[in-house]
Amino acid sequence: MSTKTKEYIAMGLIFGLALISYLGKTMWAWQPIALSTGVSLALSGVVLLSLVYILVLTIKGKLVGRRTVFVYVGIAVSIPSFMSLEQKITPSPEVIQQLESFQALTPGSKVLMAFDYDPGSAPELQPMAVAVLRFCFENDLKPIIVGLWPQGPQQAEMALSVVLAEDSIAAKNLQRGVDYSNLGFQSGNEFVIQRMGSDFKSMFPSNYQGTPYDDIPLVRNIKNFSNVDYGFNLSAGYPGTREWVQLAGDRFGLNLGAGNTAVQAPEMYVYVNAGQLSGLLGGMTGAAEFETLLEKPGKGTKFMLAQSFAHMVVIAFILIGNV
Repeated sequence: MSTKTKEYIAMGLIFGLALISYLGKTMWAWQPIALSTGVSLALSGVVLLSLVYILVLTIKGKLVGRRTVFVYVGIAVSIPSFMSLEQKITPSPEVIQQLESFQALTPGSKVLMAFDYDPGSAPELQPMAVAVLRFCFENDLKPIIVGLWPQGPQQAEMALSVVLAEDSIAAKNLQRGVDYSNLGFQSGNEFVIQRMGSDFKSMFPSNYQGTPYDDIPLVRNIKNFSNVDYGFNLSAGYPGTREWVQLAGDRFGLNLGAGNTAVQAPEMYVYVNAGQLSGLLGGMTGAAEFETLLEKPGKGTKFMLAQSFAHMVVIAFILIGNV
């Protein structure tokens, strides 16, 4: 059997397993698989021993191919999703500041949330969105959602569907337009923020569902940023946090916090240090730290375990490669 044939068979098996898993979840309501702590540790031990074995083979001059490295990275990313292991996560000062900023808001406060990212950045930012929306609803804060990225409001709707389905939140019987609102996307980048400083309605004449601005109880009395109590931006690039700080924050005085991708976050710490941002969630780590502070682990915490395993495997192969 040729190598190419083996690769096709492997891809077919992977596709088949993915299809069965998807159908099981959507049609047959399969419950997520969760391995016990003992099984999780045993699997980790097997992977570690196999890496030692590869090291021994390498020392003997029997090198493994790059496909083997790909398989190990794939295992490191996927298997932790089923494990019951807990990783110690220590919140950073910026994340603690962000939570304290939210906690300082009184019930009924209006929180402007800007979803400025697309599905490509969702693994890092979507857990933040879910955690922040959950906090808002649990503490009777009123999120008002906008997006300067076309797919931002769609990401917001996905996060809302997750949070509103939770038993404790569903029991509140929250109403769209009264307890929260998604005003949708508007093109124009910085111009949108600048115009909102004078008149929200001019930029968002209707919401995501097409309801006229004046028919939405939550926002009908909001003229500009002075009628909003806090702003939180989820950003993957331009336009994003920098533009919200420079215009909504510096020019119009809106108190702001932010959640950024790991690539963008280092550029935002200067705004935190200058007091222009009241807090910052940086990348998947920031999402996991925020969930830890709330004592409600979510996908951020789960993904961090997979990321840590992947980093360890990559480091192991770097060492093996140097040997």
